[in-house]
Amino acid sequence: MLGTIVSGLGTASAQTDAAAVRPAAWGQCAADVLAGLPASVTPEEKARLSCAVQDVPVDHSRPRGDKTGIAMMKRPANDPAHKIGTIFLNPGGPGGSGLTRGATAKNYFGQQVLDRFDVVGFDPRGVARSAPLRCFRTKEEADSVNAGIYSLPITKDEITSTIRNSKVYTDYCKINAGPLLNHMSTEAVVRDLDIMRESVGDKQLNFVGFSYGTLIGSTYANIFPHRARAIVIDGNVDPQLRLTNGTEYDRQRAKGFEIALDAMLKRCDSAGAAKCAFAGNARQKFEDMKVALAKAPATLPNGTKVTLADVVGRVAGDLYSVPRFSTLVAWLQSVHTALNPAAAAAFSTQSVVDLPAPLNNQGGRMDVDPLPDTPYTVDDSYYAVNCTDKPFARTNRLWEQTATKWEKESPTFGRYQAASDLVTCPTWPTRHPDRWIGPWNRKTANPVVVVGNYYDPATQYLFSQRMAKQLGNARLISVDSFGHCILGRSAGTDAAVAKYLLDLVAPVDGSVYQPNVQPFA
Repeated sequence: MLGTIVSGLGTASAQTDAAAVRPAAWGQCAADVLAGLPASVTPEEKARLSCAVQDVPVDHSRPRGDKTGIAMMKRPANDPAHKIGTIFLNPGGPGGSGLTRGATAKNYFGQQVLDRFDVVGFDPRGVARSAPLRCFRTKEEADSVNAGIYSLPITKDEITSTIRNSKVYTDYCKINAGPLLNHMSTEAVVRDLDIMRESVGDKQLNFVGFSYGTLIGSTYANIFPHRARAIVIDGNVDPQLRLTNGTEYDRQRAKGFEIALDAMLKRCDSAGAAKCAFAGNARQKFEDMKVALAKAPATLPNGTKVTLADVVGRVAGDLYSVPRFSTLVAWLQSVHTALNPAAAAAFSTQSVVDLPAPLNNQGGRMDVDPLPDTPYTVDDSYYAVNCTDKPFARTNRLWEQTATKWEKESPTFGRYQAASDLVTCPTWPTRHPDRWIGPWNRKTANPVVVVGNYYDPATQYLFSQRMAKQLGNARLISVDSFGHCILGRSAGTDAAVAKYLLDLVAPVDGSVYQPNVQPFA
């Protein structure tokens, strides 16, 4: 896999001197890498991109041991004569591919930043093109296990099947994942990042991380505080809670989705039916819909069956992105109408909004019938990182009791959240992982800029407040916005971050900005 990143180059080779970091060997990006870039990247922009594979130790406690490679893509500064350094980007996940984020850096940064910085995107270890960690050999193996795992297990049979097949999944990981299995912690990623920093010739790190990437940035600031120049973290985790109590962290994550959903439904009613299709006592309609779907699925005019799990899963996914709100509420209205025949006269196939494609690759599910022995092409880095970083009890004996408790606290998303790490990580095969659990308050020379949205579903605003308090030197800026993360969608925030990156002038702590677009405006 690594050999396909840079045209004409093979996989990463072992360094002969563990103390020395070789300069990154930038070369032409492979044709399939460039072909996968979004259409917004022009041919002229593609021609300026370069790629490299950086050697890093599999186990950083054995720097002369086996190596793995980190795939990187660079967008060079427009004004290299006045270049400040390199900005490394991470999109989150964990398990999110960040390789092409440098190519799309104009989505986050204005001209001044792009003039003065190279921007490098990368796939962290075990992700996508960086020696992907895979628990299955074939898609058929994955499908046979995933068929028994429910995203919203409610009945005794669904719960039993989910717990049993989650154990089968982690058994497959133990057999097939390979040497990276025991070295997928965020600490390992951060030590890789420090090697990448040195490989591009920067004495100090410039880093922008989103979502899970905020844990990478905050961990770097504490392991290497003297090597941090400018760190921006957007959509923050609570690092101390996440690394010490995975169960409580996920319980609080569910509350974040509830806060975002409640605010969206209120905003929908305020906007009215002309701007929000689900308006008109939206909260009551949503609760009535959940009650009905718990008894039986709805059938849309095109024959599509919609279950409670479909609704909860789609709402959770679409709350990440404000541009998806309009289609989400139209789809919710179509489901509501299907459940209420009295409103059928106002219902037509034109009001139906189909379920979107899955938002992530967890489980490797695909929508086509496989050929025999279809290669398994996704990776399992999401659980590899989370189950390494986040401590859970090593038993599922109390899962049903915990899920029921969470569901009472977070009626829409409590059980849904419990059906992820809480059910998978107890049997994850890693023991005594190499993970950073603190301290979190080491002082960097320049403040870490912490950015949080008021109605972020995945990393609730309280997490950003906690992040800023836990770090030894931080400035919190807030945005009156929905959606997960904000850079590129708030002119005021973007300007404050640009000034910080360029001139090391941090924004005033407590600053509040507005997004470029509010939902249903």
